[in-house]
Amino acid sequence: MKKKQIKIGTSDFRGIIESNGYYVDKSLFIKEFIDNGYETILFPRPRRFGKTLNLSMLRYFFDVNEKNTQQLFTELKIWQEGYEYTEKQGKYPVIFLTFKDVKTDNWTNCYQYFQNIISKLYFNFSFLGEGKTLSEYEKTIFDNVLYKRANQVDLENSLINLSEFLYKYYQQNVVILIDEYDTPIHSAFQGDFYKEVVSFMRNFLSGAFKDNNFLYKGAITGILRVSRESIFSGLNNLGVYSILNYEFADKFGFTETEVKQLLTDFQLATEFDHVKSWYDGYQFGRTTDIYNPWSITNYVVKHEEGFKPHWVNTSSDDLIRNRISEREADAIRQDFLSLIKGETVEKTIEDCFVFQDFETKKELLFSLLLYSGYLTIEKCINLNRNLYAVKVPNYEVNILFKNIFLFWLNTQVKLQQELLSQTTKYLINNQIDKFETGFKQIIGDTFSYYDTNPNPEKIYQAYLLGLLAIVGDDYLIKSNRESGDGRYDILLIPHDKNRYGIVMELKQIPKQKKTEKKDVFKKRINDKIEEAQNQIEQNLYYKELIDNQITKIIKLPVVFVGKEPYILPLKIQNK
Repeated sequence: MKKKQIKIGTSDFRGIIESNGYYVDKSLFIKEFIDNGYETILFPRPRRFGKTLNLSMLRYFFDVNEKNTQQLFTELKIWQEGYEYTEKQGKYPVIFLTFKDVKTDNWTNCYQYFQNIISKLYFNFSFLGEGKTLSEYEKTIFDNVLYKRANQVDLENSLINLSEFLYKYYQQNVVILIDEYDTPIHSAFQGDFYKEVVSFMRNFLSGAFKDNNFLYKGAITGILRVSRESIFSGLNNLGVYSILNYEFADKFGFTETEVKQLLTDFQLATEFDHVKSWYDGYQFGRTTDIYNPWSITNYVVKHEEGFKPHWVNTSSDDLIRNRISEREADAIRQDFLSLIKGETVEKTIEDCFVFQDFETKKELLFSLLLYSGYLTIEKCINLNRNLYAVKVPNYEVNILFKNIFLFWLNTQVKLQQELLSQTTKYLINNQIDKFETGFKQIIGDTFSYYDTNPNPEKIYQAYLLGLLAIVGDDYLIKSNRESGDGRYDILLIPHDKNRYGIVMELKQIPKQKKTEKKDVFKKRINDKIEEAQNQIEQNLYYKELIDNQITKIIKLPVVFVGKEPYILPLKIQNK
């Protein structure tokens, strides 16, 4: 049998199945959707975690207007669930809309997008305006929307009207599926036409889902749960299942079992450990080890190119960059450094997101990061207070955080990119004396803008990790991992085994006292450098490099005295 092919970027369920495309079976999503007691369900999930494909699957399962769809499901898990589910296949008129492309900078263009999308939707049911089912008045309403003559009120009522028209024709309640509902809201917030979009979407969605007697089931996807007050006012039949909820937790993203099977099917099972470190790490509800499907499928298709960021290169991070660059954002930058280092930070996560509060409530950034897939839950600390420990999920996303941090250094601290680049080149080429000189300049310039905290060693380590992002394409950069008989601070594993591997141990000692002689102070520094060197050797912190067949190894102590780093021993005068 011909090997199935992964269809990158294809979100049409029918197209994947009929072309013998590789499909990770999520069809039990249909069962859970049918069984759920809510009439309408909102599924907030990060982008490219399978939202559109799942809605497309629902469409082809239910749609009475699509022909020969049963064959799409007979080999999937849903078909083993019994007649109470299979008898619903192909029985309902389906309204399917996506707002994923409504990205514009003004209300006029945004409204035109809405007109075009809804007009095309009505075109799919143009037979309604041609038959005898509708009254002449209803045909006029239908034609006005179809030919873009409808006023805003009629456009806002277009879904509820279409529901009634379809019910009259099929004598069956409708299924309404809306994909990426919050994309125009996000654009409106950045483009300063938020009120207009929120007003339109509130009326549009309320008409479709509130007290709609012609509705069987509704599903809405997006990244965020935008506040009930601003969008879903009065919609008391709405169930919300976000990444914090237990239900539907394994229906978006790939589980570890699914990833292992996919890698096995494409003869890549030996790469599982690397795949896990790069693309795993998400927790949805109680389900751990959820993988980023976009990155997994791109890696499988392009595995000969090695491991690289796929998901983080597909969207804008302007909101994050702008927030971390604000003058009063020291606390946020501190959190970013902790996250880069692999630590968790404790944050209150808002279950509803209000864009208008984003400017005044700085901590909302972390809710945005969590729901957008840049962070994941480590554990719940206090459910009543919505307090969670969050962390960066994997190495791919960690690269983004490092790059954002470098962006701040380059733009706000005004460090020269040439200095950053050249200094890291000195390190990876084993020119340690030049690296020490450049690193001292970087730290001196940076910390004149940014003070240390009571635990400066953590800050230094995080800064090093941020700066080393420059070589992230050529090295796997790790921190605080078990190796040998202890934990190294920073490890750089080159993808090219002919390059230097680097292990770093960081230490910190008090500044020179006024009464302390210069040679005594230098000896303190040298002793600490020696201690760090011995720690690397005795604990075999470089074992992971040897395990990766790296033969050229740089074992590097870094001792901080205040904000000044020392790497090479200092000369002490002989008396």
